[in-house]
Amino acid sequence: MKTILKLTPVVGALTLLAACGSTMEQRAATGALGGAVAGQVIGGNTGSTVAGAAVGAVAGAATTPK
Repeated sequence: MKTILKLTPVVGALTLLAACGSTMEQRAATGALGGAVAGQVIGGNTGSTVAGAAVGAVAGAATTPK
């Protein structure tokens, strides 16, 4: 339950910042930042932060602006 309460504002912020940027590099950077924050909140260690950043970067780069 504590993880869900910690994660709720992070998910909200990530939703607002999803695919933020006009180039693939900007979207990847935004995704990496959001993923790193989410990884730290969820896992609480360096490994989780790095994994979250990697997943976020890939997800951000894969999105296309409308």
